[in-house]
Amino acid sequence: MTALLMIVIYIAYVGLGIPDSLFGAVWPAIYREFDVPVSYASFVTTLISCGTIVSSLLSARLINRFGTGRVAAFSTSLTAFALLGFSLSDNMLWLCVFAVPLGLGAGSIDTALNNYVALNCKATHMSFLHCAYGVGVSISPYLMSFALRGDNGWQSGYRTMFFFQLAIAAITVFSLPLWKKVKEQKAGEEIQERVVKIRDILKIPTARASIMVFMGSCAIEAVCLGWGSTFLVNSKGLTPDMAAEMITFYFVGMTVGRFLSGVIGNKLSSKKIIIIGESVTLAAIVLVMLPLPTAFAGIGLFMIGLGNGPLFPNMTHLTPVYFGKEVSQSFIGLQMAMSYVSILTSPVIFGLAVQTWSTDLFPYFQLAAFAITAISTFAMIKSVKKCSSDI
Repeated sequence: MTALLMIVIYIAYVGLGIPDSLFGAVWPAIYREFDVPVSYASFVTTLISCGTIVSSLLSARLINRFGTGRVAAFSTSLTAFALLGFSLSDNMLWLCVFAVPLGLGAGSIDTALNNYVALNCKATHMSFLHCAYGVGVSISPYLMSFALRGDNGWQSGYRTMFFFQLAIAAITVFSLPLWKKVKEQKAGEEIQERVVKIRDILKIPTARASIMVFMGSCAIEAVCLGWGSTFLVNSKGLTPDMAAEMITFYFVGMTVGRFLSGVIGNKLSSKKIIIIGESVTLAAIVLVMLPLPTAFAGIGLFMIGLGNGPLFPNMTHLTPVYFGKEVSQSFIGLQMAMSYVSILTSPVIFGLAVQTWSTDLFPYFQLAAFAITAISTFAMIKSVKKCSSDI
């Protein structure tokens, strides 16, 4: 029964990934069709991130009241509705309207499933969970590239992904009795969770450092998601459909990185995997930065995903280890919220920079985000023992 529930959770996490890479992949086509400045992408991404931040901060209370299964089912259904709305949009206003439910749905399911797996499974399962997310973000821009070549344009791509998401939402709804049965099986193992105030979490040095690791890593990912295709079009000379295909390299790299993290998770600690991942990410950013042929940009994007991908699941798995299982929901909720603050602000900052200079800044921005990640990782590792004694 537990194994079947894990399959449902993996499928739900594929659904979480599907919307995340779509908008960045199609934005080069959208802003030309709507005849708006390239920086207007920030309006949509900001609304998505704001919705996600709000739902992440409320997640501990929502999950305690309604349960992980119900929150997951409702959130996935909400994102399916939002994708349908995107497919019907014919101007920027409607894109902004449907960005709100997309963000609200993503935040709750992200926090709910992350905490469930962190509490009940090994680090290997956490990496495989986020590998499932990588499958979602890899599939959607690839399928969207076919839509961009067709006569129906990007709207038909969104419509196709809506049907994928609708099927996943149906699976999460029909699996609700399964959550109840698994809960009954583990009745004697239940953890008495408690909600911790944000200000109390922020008093802990390790908590502050871990949040900054999440924010730096998510900034790298968010700029790849939101601006990777535009960088390939404006700075590397690719067409929008070719760029949508090449940005898939990043998502494939992220998926492979998380899969490998799951495979070696029983042999290496999460801390070691994080350090190895950061080393690969640094080398990859330097590769994208060098004035090499366009093919090397694709290799560099793959390697950025390969190195940066394992950070999120391994950092999440360390949360109940560092701070305690009974309060992990609150800690993970705040980590997710601050991650989405980074996802919100980093594309906006980069978009403003692009308006003033050009998308050539892409690898330099990634290098700055990496510096935040690496410095915060060092600070977190250094403060772990002291933080443990505080708790």
